[in-house]
Amino acid sequence: VDNIEIAAILEELADLLEIKGSNPFRIRAYRNAVRTIGGLTFPLSSMVAKEEDLTDLPAVGKDISSHIVELVRTGRLGRLEEVAGEVPRSLGQLVKLDGVGPKKAKKLWESLGVTTVDELEMALVGGRVEDLEGFGATSAAKIVRAIQDFRRYSDRFLISQVDGLIRAFLEYMREAPTVQRIEVAGSYRRRQETIGDVDILAQAELPARDIMERFTTFNAVERIVSAGETRGSVVLRSGLEVDLRIIPEVSFGAALHYFTGSKEHNVALRHLARRKGLRVNEYGVFRIPKGADPTEATNDIGKRIAGKTEESVFEAVGVTWISPLLRENRGELDVAREGSVPDLLTLDDIQADLHMHSTWSDGKFSIEDMARACQARGYGYLAISDHSPALA
Repeated sequence: VDNIEIAAILEELADLLEIKGSNPFRIRAYRNAVRTIGGLTFPLSSMVAKEEDLTDLPAVGKDISSHIVELVRTGRLGRLEEVAGEVPRSLGQLVKLDGVGPKKAKKLWESLGVTTVDELEMALVGGRVEDLEGFGATSAAKIVRAIQDFRRYSDRFLISQVDGLIRAFLEYMREAPTVQRIEVAGSYRRRQETIGDVDILAQAELPARDIMERFTTFNAVERIVSAGETRGSVVLRSGLEVDLRIIPEVSFGAALHYFTGSKEHNVALRHLARRKGLRVNEYGVFRIPKGADPTEATNDIGKRIAGKTEESVFEAVGVTWISPLLRENRGELDVAREGSVPDLLTLDDIQADLHMHSTWSDGKFSIEDMARACQARGYGYLAISDHSPALA
């Protein structure tokens, strides 16, 4: 169980306890612990494995420490299951809707018997929600919009969430005996704000059964969708779907480009290649024989001229390598043909931090500590943005 899952479970427990009407100080303790866990740069599982004292962490007391140990060791939390016996867990989804919150979720449950998003939607359509005390027409309309957003984005994850969910998975996959290289493709590699699923590419000589076996036996896998010789798909406990493709070295660069996308970028690059008598696909770049129809050519027709690396794919069609962050078919290929793709900003380009809280308000470090830290990073200046202690 990784930090994101631990934080999500503790947050769910806090929501259900608030709906139940439990001690507000206990609820606040859970929420403070969630904030601490969200800011950690190391896995809690490593502290548990070393039997380190979790109460050394800010806002983590003995009870919450024991919850974390239980989650890491068993993947379950008895306290959550106990509370869920009194308060439906599906109410946790209602709490996340804009305009609802724990108090209104409790009102909907006790007054209308609403426990799911679908039931809430039906109650809204029937006009029963706006008549409830504390709601009204404006509030009901806001919840309708929130449900629409929920339907639109419920199967997607923030990239920051995915970073945490797959970090340990990738480390685990890289330990497979026959794996030569592991890369993540798709919208994750293009660093899109939200991710629907994750595409992992593994370079190896086929067959590579150990890689697929490792993929399907990772401890966060909840369900195996498929597991073939070169392709597999699993769903993690978080609900994130992860796909795996095992690819030989000769095609790895072409596959990495193809599965990174975007679709619009790939279509534009294939069109450019066709004008040069080439065919580009996930297997490589091939020179189409004279007289053959490029649109009807099979995957590997003609002589392979590139595909081992991504750079070779771009070079074969006459453009310089393009960062995945720019592959959206917004003119990047035209710029790359001229060899003038701009350098992207990196962390080394940051010159200052303009929003910092010190121990004068709710920060963790003194102004001097932060000034020295900025100096060590080579920053030229910083701005302290402390607020009134009453707002901390």
